[in-house]
Amino acid sequence: MSLSIFDLIRISCDSLQGNRLRSALTTLGVFMGVTAVSATLQVRTISTAVITEEIQKRQAPQIQAGDWSGASQLRVEDVGYLKSRLTGVQAIGTSAGVYYGASIIFEQNEGSSDVIAVSKEYLQIAGRSILQGRFFSEADFTRYRSVALIDKVLRDKIFEEINPIGKRIYFKGRLYVVIGLVDTKLQYKGQEPRGEMLVPMSLYAALTGQRNIETILIRPQEMEEMKRLEEQVKQLLKQRYPEGEFYTWNNVEDIIEQKKTLDMVSRALLAVGAIALLVGGVGIANITIAAVMERTPEIGLRRAIGATSGDIMFQFILEAAILSLIGGVLAISTVHGLTVVVADRFKLPYEFERQTAGLALGSALLVGVGAGFLPAMQASKLDPVQALRSR
Repeated sequence: MSLSIFDLIRISCDSLQGNRLRSALTTLGVFMGVTAVSATLQVRTISTAVITEEIQKRQAPQIQAGDWSGASQLRVEDVGYLKSRLTGVQAIGTSAGVYYGASIIFEQNEGSSDVIAVSKEYLQIAGRSILQGRFFSEADFTRYRSVALIDKVLRDKIFEEINPIGKRIYFKGRLYVVIGLVDTKLQYKGQEPRGEMLVPMSLYAALTGQRNIETILIRPQEMEEMKRLEEQVKQLLKQRYPEGEFYTWNNVEDIIEQKKTLDMVSRALLAVGAIALLVGGVGIANITIAAVMERTPEIGLRRAIGATSGDIMFQFILEAAILSLIGGVLAISTVHGLTVVVADRFKLPYEFERQTAGLALGSALLVGVGAGFLPAMQASKLDPVQALRSR
């Protein structure tokens, strides 16, 4: 008659307690393997969170293309030219640095700010959001309206608690009406927010008589496509203007390098963790084989009084699973505690992820049960009569 699952668990626990040193050493092997795997996953999780946090502070990943050779040869038509030939592009537009560190005046208040002329695709390219008011309309561009958007930093400098929408500000003696407030986003790592004022590109061209454009902005669909797109942009522009000296630059070069380094380190650590788990699995297999040999008479006796081969097999697999579960839980708890201390000490973003813990614990159970399967099957196939004679 087959035993119930609760009886099998009780018998398995009694058997493990009967040889505590062997059980402890097996658990230690699993503990070390799961610790290596769990630590690797935590390193990757925290590093990914740090990179994500840094990306959120910046404008969306984008490529800037321009002409080094004196007066820029680039024109608005080049945007359509590139758009029709590039793949993996989310948006293309233009911008121009009108003035850096400009004096912006509202009534009696004055603050410094960067003034940038942008095209209608700017928000999509930069990944910025309108916090209040609106972005430039088609009429703003076609009618050369003297309107502007400001970011939070400039608002705090000259408006303080006043609602800026509809207010008039002055830049170089010219009046601009504030129609929108955008969030503050940095271009690159280490940049200090100085305040920004955005104006329509068409207005800038009309005021300066500048027919050519300064910079083409390109937002890729995938950050990993940056290098390919940069090379493709330079080739296309060189074909169009053979005498030009074109450059490209992206605002996430450091993040791309960090991701590459993280991938390499994660793979190396994961390999170490896998080896440690396999070593633990070999230990479980050896100990299970030794246990089968030592308990051969016990197996014969249990078979003689009615235990099925499935009961015998399941008991040994259950013992391996229990040891793997204990070692895995201890490892995950230890790594979690150490990670909390390190994250608090270095101000790193960290949250316990059940998925990561489940993956580490699942790998421990998989290795443990897999390692104990063959010895358990061997034990289940023992002949009861011969097993009893081995006493």
